[in-house]
Amino acid sequence: MRDWGALADRVLDGEAMTRDQALSVVGAPDDELLVVLHAAFRVRSRFHGRKVRLHLLQNAKSGVCPEDCMFCSQSLRHESAVEQYGMQSVEELIEGADGANDSGAATYCIATATRGPSTHEIDTICSAVASLKQKHSLKVCVSLGLLKPGQAEMLREAGVDRYNHNLETSRRYFPNVVTTHNWEDRLQTLEMAQAAGLEICSGGIIGMGETPEDRVDLALALREVSPESVPLNFLDPRPGTPLAASMRLSPQECLKALAMFRFVHPEADVRLAGGRETALDTMQPLALFAANSIFTSGYLTTSGQGVSQDYKLIEQAGFEPESADASAETARHGGPA
Repeated sequence: MRDWGALADRVLDGEAMTRDQALSVVGAPDDELLVVLHAAFRVRSRFHGRKVRLHLLQNAKSGVCPEDCMFCSQSLRHESAVEQYGMQSVEELIEGADGANDSGAATYCIATATRGPSTHEIDTICSAVASLKQKHSLKVCVSLGLLKPGQAEMLREAGVDRYNHNLETSRRYFPNVVTTHNWEDRLQTLEMAQAAGLEICSGGIIGMGETPEDRVDLALALREVSPESVPLNFLDPRPGTPLAASMRLSPQECLKALAMFRFVHPEADVRLAGGRETALDTMQPLALFAANSIFTSGYLTTSGQGVSQDYKLIEQAGFEPESADASAETARHGGPA
């Protein structure tokens, strides 16, 4: 058995995990899973204690994206039954923020299905964020696709805190899942957002047919970007998409990938994201030993297990929600689900 504790010690001493070390984590025998997670927990605990940050997503523009991302049911190129609607109004976005606040979420995430935001969409987002920031102390993250010059600055001035744009997978594997834009386009958008003073949220999806090496290369590429937040999604094959027949990863593979991302990004907000309920099933609590945040109340096109169930999951696993105000208490004891 590898000395996983010694590996955690190196990370805690400030050493950057090497590619070979990261590969050893994702390739660890299943019999060593709990030891790997304990080592990852030592790193998680140093920077985040036992806190779990909750994020709530608002799908602000659905099912009308011209891009061909093979995993996404919101692409117009795929035969899916996802609801289609244009950009939501300022009032609808503020109402979503009210719900996020009532659920005890720390971060409100606004996402649109699009190649990139129009002037109207940027104006709508900016107006909504300026208003909701007067009502709530929520951190606001937006995910609007590929940015044009100047748009990131407008978002920052309006009060947006963080920009999400996932690299999705390794540079090598990216053309297998997206052809209407390239990996470098995504990296350029992250650089624009970062230059404007926005925090960066960027992660990816595993289970799309990539190799363990691709998972490691994604984590290492993200380290070059230095994101504050790293969401890790697990493919939940959507009907009508080219990946609909994909075989799901085992819970053990998912957990080892999470542990690897924690080692590579020791201080970041590593998030248990889309597909967690179906990919991990009854092993969800173990994920919190590596991840320190979760999406709650569902994802862009799929529902989750509910806010109250998420609070139960967190507390029964021995962790605690980062929010401690009255709204969190309401959600914890049977509030919005």
